Amino acid sequence: MSSTDDLFIGYKTKISDTEVKEAVAKIISTKAAENKTKAVYKSLFSCIDLTSLNHTDTEDGIKQLVEKVNAFNQKYADIPNVGAICVYPSMVQTVKENLTEDIAIASVSAGFPSSQTFIEVKIAETALCVLEGATEIDIVISIGNYLSGDLETVKEELLEIKAACKDAHLKVILETGALQSAENIKKASILAMRCGADFIKTSTGKTDPAASLEAAYTMCQAIKEFHAKTGEKVGFKAAGGIVSTEDAVNYYTIVKEVLGTEWLNNKLFRIGASRLANNLLTAINGKDERYF
Repeated sequence: MSSTDDLFIGYKTKISDTEVKEAVAKIISTKAAENKTKAVYKSLFSCIDLTSLNHTDTEDGIKQLVEKVNAFNQKYADIPNVGAICVYPSMVQTVKENLTEDIAIASVSAGFPSSQTFIEVKIAETALCVLEGATEIDIVISIGNYLSGDLETVKEELLEIKAACKDAHLKVILETGALQSAENIKKASILAMRCGADFIKTSTGKTDPAASLEAAYTMCQAIKEFHAKTGEKVGFKAAGGIVSTEDAVNYYTIVKEVLGTEWLNNKLFRIGASRLANNLLTAINGKDERYF
């Protein structure tokens, strides 16, 4: 990439918020019902990033969460385990030392959730998370720089953080509620992918509005265009306020209709959630479940 002026050449970035809203409404009204099955609920469960990002988190609490993940298939033998455990940097080592299941260890990093810190701190924190055992890194783009038009700084930060990830996957959070328009979301998606994002993610869940189906649709369209141009498959992660089984099915439906069934696995589709897991278990088993 020679400059940010070249980032969006060949991509459809002039898009209407109204058209996006209408497209989403049509997909959900005509396609969501067919995905309300136990097989889909199980697939969705396997795509969960089981998340604990509380200022009250303790080592003992995270250990208990990891132990539940370790023992999950002893209790639910016919349901695949979650896709990852997602924690703050200080808890990565705790997860690493206690996790026995073959699932990803995700850590937020780089000044999460505001991204308002020095680039040197972002790089160092990311490198330390990987050193501690994180296999996935979730970071937020510099929203302030993006909205002020300083895409060069956003680009350079993403490239440096990507390098610090080494072999760990980079999940770039766009904080779509702050971006406000489909055009901004589409451009931010393209920018993140061109800087090496392995996943693009809707939200931190720390701001309002958080995830939306319209943002998901726009991001998936960007992923589709990027794949057509490069042959690379970038994953999509929805996060922020996704609690009910119906919510999860709606996001699944958007991914399925825009990107196709190739994306319906936890290598390319994730849902960041802490409360969704029990609701999906309840839907699968037909009785109230409070395992997590």
